[in-house]
Amino acid sequence: MTPGIDPAGVTAWFQANVGGVRPPLAIRQIAGGRSNLTYRVTDAAGASWVLRRPPLHGVLPSAHDMGREHRVISALAGTPVPVPATFGLCQDPAVTGAPFYVMAYVDGIVPRDEAAVAAGLDEPARARAADSLVDALVALHRVDPGQVGLGQLGRHHGYLERQLARWQRQLDQARTRPLPALDEVHRRLEANLPAQVGPARIVHGDFRLDNVVLSPAGRVLAVLDWELCTLGDPLADVGLLLVYWAEPGDQTLPLGSAPTVMPGFPGRAAIAEAYATRSGRDLSGLDVYVAFASWKLAVILEGVVARHATGAYGTGDDSWRGFAEVVVQLADRALELTSRL
Repeated sequence: MTPGIDPAGVTAWFQANVGGVRPPLAIRQIAGGRSNLTYRVTDAAGASWVLRRPPLHGVLPSAHDMGREHRVISALAGTPVPVPATFGLCQDPAVTGAPFYVMAYVDGIVPRDEAAVAAGLDEPARARAADSLVDALVALHRVDPGQVGLGQLGRHHGYLERQLARWQRQLDQARTRPLPALDEVHRRLEANLPAQVGPARIVHGDFRLDNVVLSPAGRVLAVLDWELCTLGDPLADVGLLLVYWAEPGDQTLPLGSAPTVMPGFPGRAAIAEAYATRSGRDLSGLDVYVAFASWKLAVILEGVVARHATGAYGTGDDSWRGFAEVVVQLADRALELTSRL
């Protein structure tokens, strides 16, 4: 029995909504997701799809919106942003206990750890992967939301202010221990947020190396995990990418693994320079975005710790246990960065 899946309900939905499907369906949870649950669905003919649904327990208000994620991916089809094809959205929780959507399974390398990178990407491919990742982010930030039907995805101004308020609420609801450093960073950021430059763009909200599927040559085939996507300041995506992008010698590894320290990957400065050159955006005030991203990621990981403690993910993966210390490290990093503001 696969947690979070009603095989009969899902099979009936596939038969009604996905052309050419051939039961019986084999459904298995894909490791690596830290928030929404992700499953690979394979039929008797060997065709595969991906099903996404919210966690089993501890779903916070405004989070885990399947309709929103499905809407964004569907809208970006046909743009230069590489996304999987979508096959449908089910809003009826009676089918398998929660809303879900189905998208294409993209065969490739998900570089979530050093082992996956070592097995699938040689050093030149790693350099190309970094290059392609920057290209994908620049392409996303060039999309005019109104032109793809996403003009109402979020408000066009006040993104950082809203994000601070939203994630502080999430922290207050998921808090399991005193975290004074996060509260102090919130206070400093609230007093020093930069004004948004230019029109609002589509912000992924969790843009990082292991949220893409790569070809063996290092080309981004699909950008995944759009659940935090909204309209806002595109530099927030750059700040978060740099928080995730570990370099040799770094002590804070937000996800435990750090494939970007491996030979072939460029450093953070090269990533920022490539984005600035290709996007034409001014990154001179990037520190505040990195501080904001560190704070936001700490809040997210604290929520992951809290939800794992309740069994919300239905998996034996224990890698989350190190996140409690990472939360503290990220808070300290954000404190240091905000001391310069």
